[in-house]
Amino acid sequence: MQKCLKEMMPAARNNINTQFIVLEKGRTTLEGGQNKTCLGLVADESASVHFQFWNEECEAFHPGDIVRLCNGIFSYNRNNHLVLRAGKRGNLDKVGEFTMLFVESPNMSEISWIPDPNNSAIYIQHSLISPCSRIFPPML
Repeated sequence: MQKCLKEMMPAARNNINTQFIVLEKGRTTLEGGQNKTCLGLVADESASVHFQFWNEECEAFHPGDIVRLCNGIFSYNRNNHLVLRAGKRGNLDKVGEFTMLFVESPNMSEISWIPDPNNSAIYIQHSLISPCSRIFPPML
C-alpha cells in the first residue's frame, strides 16, 4: 500500500512504498572510499523529506523526476541524519517528470522522534526541529 510522506515514521524495516518528486540534489560524495552518496530533497502533496541516493542512483535521478519507491526505509544514516532511502531491499523507478503537486513543509527529516511510551517498537513525533529543510532552503 502506498503511503504519503507525512504518514511515515522511523523504523528499521523496509516498509515504505510511496511516490514523490525530486526537488533538489546536493553534490555526490564518496563514503567509505567506495560508495557514492548524494542527499536530495523530495516531496509529495503531504510533506517533504531528505532522501539518500546511493551509487548509480546519484546519476539516475534528477530534479523534476517523479519517482516510485518500493520497500524503502526511513531511518538514521551514518551521519545521524533522518533520511528516506531505498536501502539494499528497496527499489526506485522513475515514473514521470515535472507534473506533481507537492509541499515543502513539514519536512519529515526535521522532526524529533521518540519511542512511543506505550509501544517501544514504534516512534512518535516529539518536536519540530525546523518547519522546512535546513539543508535545502525553501524555493521561492
